[in-house]
Amino acid sequence: MTISYKWLSEYLPVTLESEKLSRILTSIGLEVENMQQFEEVKGGLKGLIIGEVLTTEKHPNADKLTLTTVNIGADTPLNIVCGAPNVAAGQKVVVAPVGATIYPSTGEPITMAQRKIRGSESQGMICAEDEIGMGTSHDGILVLPNDVAIGTAAAEYFQPYSDIIYEIGLTPNRMDAMSHLGVARDVCAWLSLHDKKNLPAGQENIKAKLPFKNGFKADNNSLPVSVTVENLQACPRYSGVSISNVTIAESPKWLQQKLKAIGLRPINNIVDITNFIQHETGQPLHAFDLDKIAGRKVIVKNLAEGTPFITLDEKERKLNADDLMICDEKEGMCIAGVFGGLHSGVTDTTKAIFLESACFDGITLRKTSFRHNLRTDAASRFEKGTDISATVNVLKRAAWMIKEICGGEIASEIVDVYPNPKQKNEVAVKWHYIKKLSGKNYHPDTVKDILTSLGFETIKEGIDDLRVAVPFHKPDISLPADIVEEIVRIDGLDNIEIPDTITITPSIEEHYEKEVLKEKVANYLAGQGFNEMMTNSITNAAYYSEEEQKSMVTMKNSLSAELNILRGSLFETAMEVVAHNLNHRNNNLRLFEFGKTYSTSGTGKYEEKEALCIVISGNDHENSWKQKSSAADIYTLKGAIESTVKALGLKISQTEENSHSKLDNYFEHKITAANGQTKNITIAAAGQVKKTIAEKFGIKQSVFYATLNWMELINLAKKQNTPVSELPKYPAVQRDLAMIVAKDLKWEQVQQTLQKIKLATLKEVNLFDIFESEKLGADKKSLAINFTFLDEEKTLTDKEIDGWMKKILTSLETELNAEIRK
Repeated sequence: MTISYKWLSEYLPVTLESEKLSRILTSIGLEVENMQQFEEVKGGLKGLIIGEVLTTEKHPNADKLTLTTVNIGADTPLNIVCGAPNVAAGQKVVVAPVGATIYPSTGEPITMAQRKIRGSESQGMICAEDEIGMGTSHDGILVLPNDVAIGTAAAEYFQPYSDIIYEIGLTPNRMDAMSHLGVARDVCAWLSLHDKKNLPAGQENIKAKLPFKNGFKADNNSLPVSVTVENLQACPRYSGVSISNVTIAESPKWLQQKLKAIGLRPINNIVDITNFIQHETGQPLHAFDLDKIAGRKVIVKNLAEGTPFITLDEKERKLNADDLMICDEKEGMCIAGVFGGLHSGVTDTTKAIFLESACFDGITLRKTSFRHNLRTDAASRFEKGTDISATVNVLKRAAWMIKEICGGEIASEIVDVYPNPKQKNEVAVKWHYIKKLSGKNYHPDTVKDILTSLGFETIKEGIDDLRVAVPFHKPDISLPADIVEEIVRIDGLDNIEIPDTITITPSIEEHYEKEVLKEKVANYLAGQGFNEMMTNSITNAAYYSEEEQKSMVTMKNSLSAELNILRGSLFETAMEVVAHNLNHRNNNLRLFEFGKTYSTSGTGKYEEKEALCIVISGNDHENSWKQKSSAADIYTLKGAIESTVKALGLKISQTEENSHSKLDNYFEHKITAANGQTKNITIAAAGQVKKTIAEKFGIKQSVFYATLNWMELINLAKKQNTPVSELPKYPAVQRDLAMIVAKDLKWEQVQQTLQKIKLATLKEVNLFDIFESEKLGADKKSLAINFTFLDEEKTLTDKEIDGWMKKILTSLETELNAEIRK
């Protein structure tokens, strides 16, 4: 939410410095995320001076340049070379002397320096309007009236508008603060509690200065418009008024400046006034060209499914039967509270308008807004809830402004369709509950003062509790906890008392062991150089085929068109992270994430699973004096998987390359891993991401991705009893073996063959070299293997080891057709 300091200050009865106001806003829960200077003219014309051209003569070395002398009120005139065709003696002009910086309407700032132009000294610049950000014309220098005093600062003469802009981080429930008046109300409540010295005599609270006037009266009743609301649930209140003989033109300067300061583009006086009122009061308005309202009838209703409607952006949209429409007696004119129609809006030829101020159901409008991908300021306010009691007062305020700025006459009485007046919500809160939740013992008078300053009414005050009526501008207040939040906010979130001692009651969490293991693995991976990533569980349905989406959970009311489905795996969101890092030249990546995935059977049953993914891309390690960098590969990822599983006290009993899995569509080179205790249930699957898949995410380098069945690993780890044993007393013995095998033989086959021998003393088997050469024979390769033997009861003899090696050799020769190299 963007708030203007100057605009907000107009509603405050006391003047506050911008910094103090910023601290107050943050203290009361309206966190100021950013505070910056706004300048209508960039640079504020600082350093520029009004001068008078004394003399002009043609430049001796350039036909289009003129030598001038300019009086800026200094001891001596300035010599300035000017290229403008309209420069003449006696003109009052804007001068940028040496050292001044100008900010052109387009381009970079330029600081003036004394220089020679075609051999003639120039001590500054006579400026055109586009050169100082005052406009877009570059036809010639800016010539001012003759009565301007020489030496006057340009900033003093033009008085360019400047302001301080607050960017406030609003929580979704704070619709009451989506306007300058709403924020002013909160600030005044804070001042009433903390700055009582500024309270006027006899006044209990500091109140915001309201812009509403009394004595509203129609000039005539020449253009009455009848209003019928057919869907009162979606539109509980609808107010409107006719205004005739308006003149569509540019808004006055002050109005344009206020809108520009908060980032809005001025359009015309009618539209600008409705935008101004919306940001002043929080109530969206809509203006219709009255001459385009057929039969002078406004009907609020739903149209048939599939009805075509052309909106202001000239797009034809097919309406849903649940879309609420503002219609005349012939057709739809506007999607209620969301977006106007092309053929009913205000144009340059409009002479009479019908001004709408209504209250629409937030849920209905939110669905319509997302259904048509129309996220407008008005829709965002209606969907959070607007003040149903304010429609008429706001309408009167807007009508007065239109009459003053656009001319014309109020040509009808206000029509107000409000058949079922809403009653204020009542909430009761107990005094001890306020203390319990806030941690502070508030005096009852303080509580009542805070709530009264916010617009609450005391219904009943008892010994144990307080019952209040909630103002209409706070539709989010429904629980006692909400009342406590209001009290704590205005007291100041910085004033929450912290006790000297805190009693912590030990508790055994249901998932304590799982969280411990999760933290253990996360710390291990971080120690191995991995960075943890955290991504959104909601992703883009465009990543998945229609067939895949059948088993996925789609969002009914998505936040945006790009976030509309719950992810079925961690893959897509991980690839977004990889792409983001590569785009920022972070090319060597080692990432992991614990996250949840979602699926559905399509029968109303949903499943949520926890998963762990590991991603590697780029070099395995950086260049150093000791070793050169080398690119990561599938075996780098395989090692990461094995060490992660090992950190849980588990062991991979079987790995298989290029096996079939659900990841076939994603990977070129796949690996699956299993643990014997799970009856070979896959606990990990990994591979190199296919180039075609990577390119969809804008990734051009190799990426290796693994997903681990985290829930299965947790279950195994819980059952695992990690044995503790003393260090072996007897030495281990190692033997090496080289053998020639078929080129397509997989290492997993060698491991499986050795496992069949069941040698209890064979503790480790490691492959330490692979050699390929034509000398070995066609389609052959050599594997060099290291065996480690250990008997914890005695020292091994050569005879025993030779016997075991013979058994190993026989098995390898028989099972794998291996040829032992000697």
